[in-house]
Amino acid sequence: MQALESVVEGWFKPLAYALILLRRDGYPCIFYADYYGANYKDTANDGNEYEIWLDSHQWLIDKFLQARQTYAYGDQYDYFDHANTIGWTRLGDKEHPGGMAVVLSNGDEGTKWMEVGHPNTAYVDITEHIDQPVTTNEEGWADFCCLAGSVSVWVPQA
Repeated sequence: MQALESVVEGWFKPLAYALILLRRDGYPCIFYADYYGANYKDTANDGNEYEIWLDSHQWLIDKFLQARQTYAYGDQYDYFDHANTIGWTRLGDKEHPGGMAVVLSNGDEGTKWMEVGHPNTAYVDITEHIDQPVTTNEEGWADFCCLAGSVSVWVPQA
């Protein structure tokens, strides 16, 4: 309800948090209302009172924080070769092996052929958007996917 307010659609917030929390250069910052949700009333400049509802994204943010703490280490390879579907991988390091892959789309469902550096390893989507695991080839590459307007975070299967 402020002059410079910019509304971020609820479907886009998980994509933004993936960028903020899972990239090497992301600055980890979580907004209270995105984590816990919010409901309040406010008066706009037009004098009308509006009720504001912000959905909680706690479950997914917790998944991202877990992935950040466990897998977001080592070299990062970016796959920014499409207008609507992007991805990146983190290869892990000595203390945090395993790596992870992240794919997000602000359009149709998408896939990315990406390297995680771990051959013949099964990866699962911790967001639970994709049910089937993905297995890397003998060189550590695989086709990782995500649903339309969504994000999937792929980590080694336990």
